[in-house]
Amino acid sequence: MRDAMNRLGGDSKKINPLVPVDLVIDHSVQVDVARSANAVQANMDLEFKRNNERFAFLKWGSHAFDNMLVVPPGSGIVHQVNLEYLGRVVFNTDGILYPDSVVGTDSHTTMIDGLGVAGWGVGGIEAEATMLGQPMSMVLPGVVGFKLSGKLKNGVTATDLVLTVTQMLRKHGVVGKFVEFFGEGMSGLSLADRATIANMSPEYGATMGFFPVDHVTLQYLKLTGRSDDTVAMIEAYLRANKMFVDYSEPQPEKVYSSYLELELSDVEPCISGPKRPHDRVPIKEMKTDWHACLDNKVGFKGFAVPKDSQDKVISFPFQGQTAELKHGSVVIAAITSCTNTSNPSVMLGAGLVAKKACELGLEVKPWVKTSLAPGSGVVTKYLEQSGLQKYLDQQGFNIVGYGCTTCIGNSGDLHESVASAIAENDMVAAAVLSGNRNFEGRVHPLTRANYLASPPLVVAYALAGTVDIDFEKEPIGTTKDGKEVFFRDVWPTTEEIAEVVQSSVLPDMFKSTYQAITQGNPMWNKLSVPSSSLYEWDPNSTYIHEPPYFKDMTMDPPGPHGVKDAYCLLNFGDSITTDHISPAGSIHKDSPAAKFLLERGVDRRDFNSYGSRRGNDEIMARGTFANIRIVNKLLNGEVGPKTIHIPTGEKLSVFEVAMRYKEAGLDTIILAGAEYGSGSSRDWAAKGPMLQGVKAVIAKSFERIHRSNLVGMGIIPLCFKAGEDADTLGLTGHERFTIDLPSKASDIKPGQDVTVTTDNGKSFTCIVRFDTQVELTYFDHGGILPYVIRNLIKK
Repeated sequence: MRDAMNRLGGDSKKINPLVPVDLVIDHSVQVDVARSANAVQANMDLEFKRNNERFAFLKWGSHAFDNMLVVPPGSGIVHQVNLEYLGRVVFNTDGILYPDSVVGTDSHTTMIDGLGVAGWGVGGIEAEATMLGQPMSMVLPGVVGFKLSGKLKNGVTATDLVLTVTQMLRKHGVVGKFVEFFGEGMSGLSLADRATIANMSPEYGATMGFFPVDHVTLQYLKLTGRSDDTVAMIEAYLRANKMFVDYSEPQPEKVYSSYLELELSDVEPCISGPKRPHDRVPIKEMKTDWHACLDNKVGFKGFAVPKDSQDKVISFPFQGQTAELKHGSVVIAAITSCTNTSNPSVMLGAGLVAKKACELGLEVKPWVKTSLAPGSGVVTKYLEQSGLQKYLDQQGFNIVGYGCTTCIGNSGDLHESVASAIAENDMVAAAVLSGNRNFEGRVHPLTRANYLASPPLVVAYALAGTVDIDFEKEPIGTTKDGKEVFFRDVWPTTEEIAEVVQSSVLPDMFKSTYQAITQGNPMWNKLSVPSSSLYEWDPNSTYIHEPPYFKDMTMDPPGPHGVKDAYCLLNFGDSITTDHISPAGSIHKDSPAAKFLLERGVDRRDFNSYGSRRGNDEIMARGTFANIRIVNKLLNGEVGPKTIHIPTGEKLSVFEVAMRYKEAGLDTIILAGAEYGSGSSRDWAAKGPMLQGVKAVIAKSFERIHRSNLVGMGIIPLCFKAGEDADTLGLTGHERFTIDLPSKASDIKPGQDVTVTTDNGKSFTCIVRFDTQVELTYFDHGGILPYVIRNLIKK
């Protein structure tokens, strides 16, 4: 940005963000070492080797920008560090008190709402502008009241609760809304339980899932090392401003936009999958549901496996023994992600399952890739204190690092023999993980079935080795003397878990972990970075590349643009996620991004992931729409990251087709169904399409953050009218599209109707989804970043 300011005659002085910035490097560990006592160090060594440039760039930023704190790699997942350490609840700035709030560049920023801090995720595009002083705009949201009553049954976990809540709220429809939880059931939910529910806000679609501050919040603040004086100040301020909830007093009636209610005793053990987080399946129905998925046509709940091959068993050699693989065999079992690793009850519950299994002589099969990636160092301390880590180690759940792993596609490669058995026999292999998301192609290219589950259930499914099991009737294994062991034999009671939590999770663990967090580690501290306030771009770098967003930029805004005779680049159905649009996982060996890296001498083993290379626009533009499970209607049922070049009829990679159109000076659009852009608040899901030349997206509905990101990159978001979509309008995607917009921004109104016409005579009306006048201003400037730069220069 500063280079752009220089070119336009701006000041190159040190930029001071107008808000304090606590930047936690969300250390995405590549889990290539498991079942090993030195897995943490081995993975850290690998990460620093691969990501030296990225880390150096961030360390440079911590010196080049004022008012900015960087928490180094290896410290934990950003959201858990925020919950346990950074969150204030109430700020005290020179004696002025005011409520804490946060916007973050990850959709799961909402975890902090469990602590009573108003927080939500935004795209990196908005965040960059905000750091440079641009206020955020949003439509005043509706607030959904969610009443909780009763208490959870014995053996039911917080994860079971959150998957139930996620399904209910996604069905209710809460995109762009706030959800506030209330009711007498709140008193039985720990802060960690609340944080688990709040964390999953993106999965149920809400801007935030908020839990007001009460006595449970204050207890957690003390547990995590906040001082008694600080906690007393927080309580006094919130009580004085009628923002503290005291359940010992009569509760005033609140008015919400709409209401939902859940009796907690109705929640039952469950998992979600095989392809979306809100497709909840009760454990007792899992076997039936799995067989229905094998039968069903390809879709969110279907794999279309022929009847005569559903029961096939594949034998293959694995490290000197014979292994077997069936449809539904678990090949990845991962306790990962901030959703669950912030919650001692489920983490210690997993340890208890491992302990009971060890005592009964059960073992996870060695070809199941197991891992444990806690959200903070505190988890390690209480697992060690409880004596349960040794049992998790024995079952292969060694600690592999502190960061996002399997949930973001960083599980590393499967063993070659396992991978070959899956690929050569077209097996529907399964992953079970305690993460947030299980969208297609996200977890691992070879696991077509991916289920979200609580940490103890992850261990149970790893022991069983398959998701094709009825835990009530079928054993999960046998002892050495041939005795069958059932799920109930290894499952801990609520009382057992509560007892170990009480004795093992101690305040000193949080204090000692966070006293040293900003000191870094030897590898971070050794990183050498330039002292200049301007970053010196290396044109040969495959990690950090000067972005093209300000190329040829002038001081005069370009004005709004319509779309004329645009080709359809892709034609999608419902629930296209940001993982489909801009994958964060592994770079496929045959992809345009792989070709780019190979041409620059990067060995395949050093490809790393799209997530780690997001600082290079050349790679990310090639990675846009590169998800291997993407379904494009232009391909007539074929799955994969290709599309049709309409003028010639050729089938090529999406990137190649986009570049052909762009080089010919032709606009492109995207057709889509409902919930377009759900999932992560991934700014590259908007930056990539812009670099590919996409000018508009016409969808049935958008996920909140992605719609905002599209506007931020100058792409027009349009919604079909209610009851209409591409199919009902008879659109095939082979038409050419013209979108008629006024030439002056002042003539466009938020939410107005616009006419779309095609070259074959069709005409239909859409709603333009610029939701605020501020967004129209951004569009007039060609995006939010050019707008901010022009304003900074004027100052």
